[in-house]
Amino acid sequence: MSRSSDRAVSGLELWQWRQEARAAAEAANVPVEELDWLLLSVSDLDKLALRLDSYKGRSQIPLNRPLAQLKEQWQQRIKDRVPVQYLAGVTPWRNFALGVSPGVLIPRPETEWAIDLAVRSAQSLSRPHPETCLMEGNWADLGTGSGAIALGLAEVLPKVTLHAVDRSEAALAIARENALNLGYGDRIHFYYGSWFEPLHPFQGLNRLRGIVSNPPYIPTAMLGELEPEVANHEPAIALDGGPDGLDCIRHLIATAPTYLCPGGLLLLEMMAGQAPDVRELLQDQGSYTQIEIFSDLAGIERFARAYRS
Repeated sequence: MSRSSDRAVSGLELWQWRQEARAAAEAANVPVEELDWLLLSVSDLDKLALRLDSYKGRSQIPLNRPLAQLKEQWQQRIKDRVPVQYLAGVTPWRNFALGVSPGVLIPRPETEWAIDLAVRSAQSLSRPHPETCLMEGNWADLGTGSGAIALGLAEVLPKVTLHAVDRSEAALAIARENALNLGYGDRIHFYYGSWFEPLHPFQGLNRLRGIVSNPPYIPTAMLGELEPEVANHEPAIALDGGPDGLDCIRHLIATAPTYLCPGGLLLLEMMAGQAPDVRELLQDQGSYTQIEIFSDLAGIERFARAYRS
């Protein structure tokens, strides 16, 4: 964080602006907690200092951007509904602080469960072909975005090499930077392309042990009904799943068997209400076994898991 004087502000000045910003948030029905989250991300303050207003008497509080810029960005949050994560340029996800920008989908808390589910599935002794170790070898994260899933898998599967694919150069740039900043640059390989296109070397003997994806799954007609923070600011390419929301999921289910080793894992995220269709797609494909649906912490059927037979 820069400590230059033009980016420092007195505690009193920051306190006064915080009161004004909180009032503006309440009037606009923006959660006031987002303001404190933004302040924590741009300063050296902690939650206790904000709760007790103990920073008010400090002569200088260093910020990583001028207060004038911070004020302007909060107005963008209020008036234009820009997501606070884009303003901060970072979002928490699992144990990471991930860089984000309007070029990538903001990784959601519910997706964090995919990492735990992937590890549990890889360790299961009841899976088909248990002699094939899924705790090592090559795994793919398709539609990696900010790199969240690839990074999460790299952390919990230390013997696995990750191959992360995205068709957005902007997203790949952010994902690469996140991997480098978090120390996983040597374990995650990034590819530009659509789904399996860059992964042809994994069709032969050296097949993938696991494939995890959080693909676009919102039906096209529903995009305009999303909250403005999502509809107006997050990349449509990461949201639009076609007429019924299942275009990308269909492709992944149809194509994955060509790339998965026997007993290999396929784990897909989906939206509420899609589980019956996704289960049927997996069953009808004919190459999967032990198909199972898992709910997220909110009780929504969120993940489909299957193994290559």
